[in-house]
Amino acid sequence: MTIIYHMADKADWRAALEAGTYEGTAADKVDGFIHFSSCDTVVESAAKHRSGVENLLLISVNADALGDRLKWEPARGGILFPHLYGPLDPTLVTAAVDLPLGPDNLHIFPELE
Repeated sequence: MTIIYHMADKADWRAALEAGTYEGTAADKVDGFIHFSSCDTVVESAAKHRSGVENLLLISVNADALGDRLKWEPARGGILFPHLYGPLDPTLVTAAVDLPLGPDNLHIFPELE
C-alpha cells in the first residue's frame, strides 16, 4: 500500500465532507488535477508551496484506491508526483490531521507512513 498526501484548507475540507466530494485547492483547479505528494516529497512541497499558510490539514489516501485517475508525473528535477485527475471522494481518505505552523513558518508534520 502506498500512502500519498495532500494539504487541504480546513474550511474547504469541511465543505467537501458535507458535499461528499473534494475538488482541490484553487491551484489544483487551475492545473486541472489535485496535487498529492509522497512521504518523501510532502515536507519539501509544503515548505516550497505552503510556507506560512495556516489552517491546513494533511490528508492521507491509499494511492491504490484512486484507480487509473491517479497519474505519477514528473515535476521538479524529474521527481514523480501523484496527480489525481478528477475529484476526491472523502470516504477514501485514511486520515486528516492538523498541520500546524512552527515558529519558522514551516509546518510541523506527524510521523509519515
